Amino acid sequence: MRCCGPSGAVRLIVVPLAALAVLAGCRGDNEQRIDLAVIGRPADLAERGARLGVAGQLVQAATAQGLVALDAQGQVVPALADRWIVTDDGDSYIFRLRDGTWPDGTPLSGQTVARALRQALDGLRGTPLGLDLADLAEVRVMTDRVLELRLARPVPELLQLLAQPELALRRRERGSGPLEPAASAAGTLRLVLIPPTRLGLPALDPADPRPASLQLRALSARAATEAFARGELSLVFGGRFADLPQAQAVAGLSRRALQVDPAAGLFGLAVVGAEGPLAAPEFREALAMAIDRDALAGAMGLTGWTPTTRIVPLSVPGSGGALTLPARAGAEPAAPVQAAAPAWTTAPLDLRQAEAAARVARWTGRSGRPLASLRLAWPSGPGADAVFERLRTDFAAIGVTLTRVAAEAPADLRLLDLVARYPGPLWYLNQLSCPARRTICSTAADARLAEARAERDPARRLAMLAAVEAQMSAAAVFLPLGPPVRWSLVRPGTPGFAPNTVAFHPLPPLVEQTD
Repeated sequence: MRCCGPSGAVRLIVVPLAALAVLAGCRGDNEQRIDLAVIGRPADLAERGARLGVAGQLVQAATAQGLVALDAQGQVVPALADRWIVTDDGDSYIFRLRDGTWPDGTPLSGQTVARALRQALDGLRGTPLGLDLADLAEVRVMTDRVLELRLARPVPELLQLLAQPELALRRRERGSGPLEPAASAAGTLRLVLIPPTRLGLPALDPADPRPASLQLRALSARAATEAFARGELSLVFGGRFADLPQAQAVAGLSRRALQVDPAAGLFGLAVVGAEGPLAAPEFREALAMAIDRDALAGAMGLTGWTPTTRIVPLSVPGSGGALTLPARAGAEPAAPVQAAAPAWTTAPLDLRQAEAAARVARWTGRSGRPLASLRLAWPSGPGADAVFERLRTDFAAIGVTLTRVAAEAPADLRLLDLVARYPGPLWYLNQLSCPARRTICSTAADARLAEARAERDPARRLAMLAAVEAQMSAAAVFLPLGPPVRWSLVRPGTPGFAPNTVAFHPLPPLVEQTD
């Protein structure tokens, strides 16, 4: 049985003792205020539900807690549960709840937390995150302070999943902080620390500095970067490749201001239309073959950005090379499964584009009509402009006209730009499955994915997932380009922020006392 919980190396974010932001602005009554912005629309700050954007995730994780949470480094730390153990077979996680109450005064108990967790899980049904949690079979109350989560099979990434903002728990629409809204206006939300005594916790020491408030605004990328350049903001969250040039221009004033997360995930073109030539896997594969990914890396304008042709990156454990499916007792050994990139990736670009052009010509000849242009739903922004022009040029080289439409408009192809919630092949394959509804999909690959999910043997499961990746790659429902880009602007010396692999930057650490 493995035990986890707080230690001297872990800082609890559930009870920030005090706040002192180096660059917080001074207000009346000696109030310290940290001004922040997240790139998005004003309405995003009020988002609730199972599919949250960056602003909604930030607010949800600041005003409510799950059993566990993510710290500034993207690591799992205690939240409503102050410790936990995992059984040796991996089928059960047992959580001990901390002392305290909900904001309405109700005791924090196994019954109330279990009810809130079940409601949150019900709300995730039919979402990609719900697929990741599909093996969570039962939420069981063991005692007034102890919960057990029983699994249908081991889920090594369960703690990372439980730490997601969508699993921050609420009772009667109110979360347990550690922050709460103090005021809001169109596109602006002021967050303050909930007095610990309201949560059944010890009071702050009057000798400690007064906790800072956070003033969070939702702004366009241009407005946010300009406000940062004027010194009005300490941090800007939620940057993507589309607006990277604007951040780079601002960061030129201070090279340390631009912070790029070392994130992994999916960044590429999702095929969402299955009419005409896109109904044929060989035509979809021709589009993937045509892309000059080395030139695309130059268009991205980010040193170290590495293009890929694979759905599951090589950096993900269990994703690389040929895997042999271990034989069951009495059975013949299975042939190795090649999980590597498609065979055409080793060919020079000119040969790839020639083969792709031949496939386009064959389809045009068989159909007897000219090939209609393909609509690509694409974001706005200078970085997006540069990458689109690169794609348009590559597609034109094989006889395909690419037309840009708004990000939410009807389209044949759509940008898929997602950060992985945990480092495992299953996350990537779940995103491209039929229930996720992100792309056209392969029902045959989905059937094999279900078999892989049900497999308990870790080695067999990895090999089965590799086979699913190979099948999805052959179906060409998604055209990989490289890793997602996530950036923030951070005033040098601002505490409580760190680039991390999940590209999520919780707000509570910004108002923790620094040692």
